[in-house]
Amino acid sequence: MTLPRLLQRTALAATALIALAGAALADATEAPGQFPASFRTQEIPTNGTTIHVRVGGTGPAVVLLHGYGDTGDMWVPLAAKLSANHTVIVPDLRGLGLSARADKGFEKANQAEDIAGVMDALGARTAEVVAHDIGNMVAYALAARHSDRVTKLVLMDAPVPGIGPWEEILKNPLLWHFRFGGPDMERLVEGRERIYLDRFWNEFSANPKNFPEAARVHYAQLYAGPGRMHAGFGQFAAFDQDAIDNRAWLAAHGKLTMPVLAIGGGASFGATMAAVTRAGADNVQGLVIDGSGHWLMEEQPAATVAAIDAFLNAPSSR
Repeated sequence: MTLPRLLQRTALAATALIALAGAALADATEAPGQFPASFRTQEIPTNGTTIHVRVGGTGPAVVLLHGYGDTGDMWVPLAAKLSANHTVIVPDLRGLGLSARADKGFEKANQAEDIAGVMDALGARTAEVVAHDIGNMVAYALAARHSDRVTKLVLMDAPVPGIGPWEEILKNPLLWHFRFGGPDMERLVEGRERIYLDRFWNEFSANPKNFPEAARVHYAQLYAGPGRMHAGFGQFAAFDQDAIDNRAWLAAHGKLTMPVLAIGGGASFGATMAAVTRAGADNVQGLVIDGSGHWLMEEQPAATVAAIDAFLNAPSSR
């Protein structure tokens, strides 16, 4: 894959799902797919905020971290599969979904402490971690700063600030949305969330029809809620500090050593996902999911779930 092609496709999820003007947040509490009835929800105070979490299953813990444009609801098919032999922990990231409204703290090293606090509250000393998009960045920070607590790591179709060719990625004009934020931008997008965000849904799918309309409506309503677009823009505004933090940590402590699966969508990051991940981790397996763009769980859920399940249930090589 050429660098221009990579950069185009890496305009990752600055985004997604989109909000219907005037839609009520309360109408969005039913997910497009439902977690198994055995799952419970819990509001967990941690690190100066409160995180909305779904928990179910039995066995070793696995934490699933969503990206921007989704919430933890994106993981329903994977959570159902893994709950057969894992305790599945599915948070909404700081300020997003049904977590408490947040105005600050979006640096990924700080959000890693949010997740460590969730694990503490649920008695999970260690966990496997599966992440997508912005979730990758939180997961990397968690695995770096709490390497004794993350036993395996799955990163899906997005780079990590400061790791690998990050500066080259930022140069691409297609990534204008990385710098799009602040109060004036929030005012411009208010009531027009779906107009703004549909662009990313559609351009970063292999086939936009594979991202279901029901899911778009669901997430759109959530992202139209008070403070949610502010939190989303805040995730991107923190990238510069994230890059500084990650470079400093990598220089001082070296690469991740736990087993890592780097998954790229065939029409998105592809095999480059593994190459970029190796800049920050030693033990990396690469996998490409054909027929998918950036939105792997929506576009190719069966293949994505099967790949993650196989990796997590394989004997560790660490």
